[in-house]
Amino acid sequence: MYELAIIWEWVEFAVRWLHVIAAIAWIGSSFYFIALDLGLWPSTDRRAGVHGEAWQVHGGGFYFIQKYNVAPARMPADLVWFKWESYWTWMSGFAMLVLVYYLGADLYLVDPDVLDLPIWAAIAISAGSLALGWIAYDLICKSRFGDDNTRLMIGLYVILVAMAWGYTQVFTGRAALIHLGAFTATIMTANVFLVIMPNQRIVVKDLIEGRTPDPKYGRIAKQRSTHNNYLTLPVIFLMLSHHYPLAFASQYNWLIAALVFLMGVSIRHYFNSLHARKGNPTWTWLVTVVLFLIIAWLSTAPMFHRSSETAALSGPSARFAQAEGFDQVHDIVMGRCSMCHASEPAWQGIMVPPGGVRLETPDQIARHAREIYLQAGRTDAMPPANITYMEAAERDLIVAWYRAARAGPN
Repeated sequence: MYELAIIWEWVEFAVRWLHVIAAIAWIGSSFYFIALDLGLWPSTDRRAGVHGEAWQVHGGGFYFIQKYNVAPARMPADLVWFKWESYWTWMSGFAMLVLVYYLGADLYLVDPDVLDLPIWAAIAISAGSLALGWIAYDLICKSRFGDDNTRLMIGLYVILVAMAWGYTQVFTGRAALIHLGAFTATIMTANVFLVIMPNQRIVVKDLIEGRTPDPKYGRIAKQRSTHNNYLTLPVIFLMLSHHYPLAFASQYNWLIAALVFLMGVSIRHYFNSLHARKGNPTWTWLVTVVLFLIIAWLSTAPMFHRSSETAALSGPSARFAQAEGFDQVHDIVMGRCSMCHASEPAWQGIMVPPGGVRLETPDQIARHAREIYLQAGRTDAMPPANITYMEAAERDLIVAWYRAARAGPN
């Protein structure tokens, strides 16, 4: 039974790998088509309905690409659709949310010092916020407010900043930034699934049935695609943030997220302008660097430390605290790990506890039993390079303690 932790770790790894693969495919195709669309030249043969064209070379071959204002006069039989890259990115990402944050809610989702929620309520808020976020965004896009694209983008930014602050008032810092990324990614994938693809199907159906497609469907799809273009880079940052406590463990994490969205705009503006042949706005890189330096400063700015008191242990965590060998493991962790995994790390060069994990009290050690078992018991990943000289016998004691707790009464 104790090997379940290892199996679960590999399940998480496999799903995370799928998520990365799908995201690479989606982002790659998205960036390519945005660059292609912006870089088209007027058609040389002036054929009716052709908006623009481009010659490209890649991998030793030459490609001639044309884009129609609405659609070609005849629908080709071998039309290629780009959709599953987006769908699988979201599905695998939501699976990761379930595996890590829902099934590990007592450790990664709920922080009693932030808001003492029952696990079911935290999960309900998490899933509900993703669904309600899309509904609100879609209604705004379809309203008169959404008729002005610039106004709409500013409104969307305000909503994202508000959500960043709101998530930090409910979840752990790590979960807050991940949820902001999931919130944004849900909007992006729903744009593809519920707007872009249905509009494209309407155009295809009209062509097959001999009708002239309405250009409005293309305009709507283009608007949503543009939003996705500017949101992509911030989502990548937020998905990587859980590896970097300096981003998520600061009390200014919501403000860091707000600045990250601005960096995404500045970076994409540069490439979009370049691809559209509208100049070379290198000033955007200066803006990006300044924003990043502000983020770095915020991550180490003086913080108000919340109370370290937590709710009494219950369930599996209590079992690990009461299992045979816990006292020995407690001493091992305090001697080999806690100098880094502390609210104020004593190890030179470490500003915040790695991974946001604190191991200063018996409660904290019991709550992180699985991570201690995998990182320091079954593998020698921790301490890094065995910098504190954890002995093989100490690792064996950690394994024995974890097994004893898992074998105990339910």
